[in-house]
Amino acid sequence: MSKHPLKTGVVLFTRDLRLHDHPALAAAAERAERIVPLFVLDDALLAAFGAPNRVAFLLDALADLDASLRRRGGALVLRRGNAVAETFRTAVETGAEAVFVSEDVSAYAQQRERRLRRTLASARIELEVFPGVTVVPPGDLAPAGAHHFRVFTPYWRRWREQPRRGVLAAPERVELPDGVETADVPRDLETGRTAPELPPGGEAAGRRRFEAWLDDGIERYAELADDLAADATSRLSPYLHFGCVSAGEVVERALEREGSEPFVRQLCWRDFNHQLLAARPETAHEDLRPRAGVWRDDEEGFAAWREGRTGYPLVDAGMRQLMHEGFMHNRARLVTGSFLTKHLGIDWRRGAEHFFEHLVDGDVANNTGNWQWVAGTGTDSRPYRKLSPQRQAERFDPHGVYARRYIPELGTPDYPGPMEVAA
Repeated sequence: MSKHPLKTGVVLFTRDLRLHDHPALAAAAERAERIVPLFVLDDALLAAFGAPNRVAFLLDALADLDASLRRRGGALVLRRGNAVAETFRTAVETGAEAVFVSEDVSAYAQQRERRLRRTLASARIELEVFPGVTVVPPGDLAPAGAHHFRVFTPYWRRWREQPRRGVLAAPERVELPDGVETADVPRDLETGRTAPELPPGGEAAGRRRFEAWLDDGIERYAELADDLAADATSRLSPYLHFGCVSAGEVVERALEREGSEPFVRQLCWRDFNHQLLAARPETAHEDLRPRAGVWRDDEEGFAAWREGRTGYPLVDAGMRQLMHEGFMHNRARLVTGSFLTKHLGIDWRRGAEHFFEHLVDGDVANNTGNWQWVAGTGTDSRPYRKLSPQRQAERFDPHGVYARRYIPELGTPDYPGPMEVAA
């Protein structure tokens, strides 16, 4: 990889909307006199993945990124259209000699990188790809004789011993080339959001939440993570999904706190799902583990599940939290997913699609990886595991505080009795 100095470099932001601990940006700042911080509002990506809740969060994050860049002498350059074409056009117009980008794992991201490399090469422009979305780059760990891990525990053992790169400071200055056109973030894209209570997007909000979590939360995570009423998880997932905070920095600083390993293990699960998707992009829509039998076609059951009116309070509370906040507690995600696939026998893909439509942290690797796990078609070593909503409620919401928080009519004639499910 060439390391010669550059007059101008483009940093293509994707799912890394931050200045702190950003390897691609840090490398560009070290090598290039001028930097074009570019984000492309990709029409194809917005059409396929642009759920309104995530678009609202994304626009917040872009506005915050632009403000941070302006404080350092630069600005965010926004373009709309095909990501590869707009990146190429911007690089040529600004005389850039290289484009810097973070590695990502989905089939779309991998194809984008391949097309970008070919297109830039036609104009003798370098493409430099850096880690930054995960803690450990997806291809760095593999068991003997295989390209990727399919079982979490051995991955966790290797992952926690793996040397990690150091946390990088944000650049002090970002100098734009002369004459580069900038624009305000187009807030008109923020339409149709379904959740009235979304968190604010952006690096500033993400770092505030992270600091608060380190100060008051992480040391009790092991004790309270599954306590639904306590709502004592970090709530960092949307900031990690959009890269408003660095997963590497989160792990590095979390490990400085006593008792943080259970929380860090969840960041390892995130990396595990990403390495699986990187190696097997088809698992976003195809079973990793073939399933015996066929899924049921039950529109009435699916509608009751989707709308939070199954008559099982823990299931219904989780589904209503999703609609209200664009978020669901992880324990509730497991219970609602198990109920759909194991009790109603409905295809996990339908559940994943509904989650993806509303989750502000909706992530292809995590969403589909977790749905396949709970459906028994993925990496769970006990594929026939079935979570009873009654027993789960007794263990994790014994006084019904979580359920009542999202089901105001619970205990009244307006709340339905339990729907009929398979034994």
